Formats: sequence, structure tokens, C-alpha cells
Amino acid sequence: MTLRRRDFVTLLGSAAAWPLTARAQQGDRVRRIGILLPAAMDDSRYQTWVGAFLQGLALSGWAIDRNVQIETRWATANQAEVRRHAAELAALAPDVILAHGAATARPLLQTRTVPIVFAIVVDPVGAGLIDSLARPGGNATGFMVFEYSTGGKWLELLKQIAPGVTRAGILRNPTQLSGTSQFAAIQAVAPLLRAEVNPLNMRDADEIERVVAAFARAPNGGLIVTASPVATLYAI
Repeated sequence: MTLRRRDFVTLLGSAAAWPLTARAQQGDRVRRIGILLPAAMDDSRYQTWVGAFLQGLALSGWAIDRNVQIETRWATANQAEVRRHAAELAALAPDVILAHGAATARPLLQTRTVPIVFAIVVDPVGAGLIDSLARPGGNATGFMVFEYSTGGKWLELLKQIAPGVTRAGILRNPTQLSGTSQFAAIQAVAPLLRAEVNPLNMRDADEIERVVAAFARAPNGGLIVTASPVATLYAI
């Protein structure tokens, strides 16, 4: 699932609205917002999202170089680069940092004092970003893609569109807790729907092709793709 434009507008309402009061109290101090992205600078999807975010800021009265500065870091999906850019942004001590995805937000938690706003996260509790949905704790908050327990509905929908399905292959990233959580939600409803569920690991394109081909050798099968960055890149 992609982040919709209105999500960014909502995001700036929570992440950037609070400085409006502070600005009235503290004069014209320029605020600084950090953005950490797991993509290359020429990625058109992320460029669109950043553009929507900047437009939302403008609509709320924020003008670059007048009352706000934006520090954007294109870290790619390489975790070493994500950590390096996270440390670089934290050293700038911005007023808030926007991070895309759990793997991008997690290294920023070490800052402790800088507010972190995350987006496109399936399970922020399982990913270790917050303590609970009711009481996040710490310095991070943000937006879930969806409540991962609704994964059970995916199997129900699969059975509705293909009643003959008795086996469901669940493509998930085994290296992420969100993948485990989504699989568990699907597995919990499988007996009620008389379906066998099989976890299929997807860490890269080659593995996806290999496990799907192997699963397809037996009849009456269907696939469910759980939400993860790997799925966005290779399986959707």
C-alpha cells in the first residue's frame, strides 16, 4: 500500500502544526525538518511523496528558507547507508525527523531527544518503534499502513474469489517482525476457513520467483502477499 497525498497533509498537521504556536512565542526562528528516505534521489514515487509533503507545508504557512529548512537524505535501501544518514541527520538536531518505513525509522530512535514521525509502517510495536498503540512512549510516533490483524481478512477474501483454494502461500519477509505478525493473523483464521497456509520467504526477487514456482507445483493454491518493502519492490 502506498502513502496517499492526504496522509502527508495529515502528517504535517501533527508533525508541523505544533511549531506554529511556538513560533508565535519565539519570533521568527527558522525550524528545521529532517527527512530520511530508503530510496535513491531519482526514485519517482518518493519524489512524488516528498513533493506532496512540501506542498502540504506550504499550505500550512511554512516557506522554505523563511521559516523552515528541509534536510533530506536519500539513503537508498542499504542499511549501512540508512544508519549513516540517520546519524548525520540526528547530529543536525532538527526540530523533527520524518522517516519512511520501520527499517529507516529504527536507527533514529537512538537520538532520544529529537521527535521522530514515521510513515508506512505495518507493525510499529513489533518493529520496536513504540511501546504500544495506546501509549507510544519514547520520542517516536507516526502512521501505520493498516492494522496487521486484518491480515485474516485477506485469506477470507481469497476463499471468496476462489472457493476451490485449499492451500494459501503467504509471501512474507522473515527478517521483519511485521511479516511474522501478519502471518500469525492469517494462520489464526485458517482452520475456520479450512485452508492450509504456508509461509513463503521473500527477501529478494530471485527468492520470490523460486518459492512461488515451487508452491505452484501442487493444485488448489492461492497467494497472499503481505506488506513489506520487499513486496513493494518485487512482488506487487
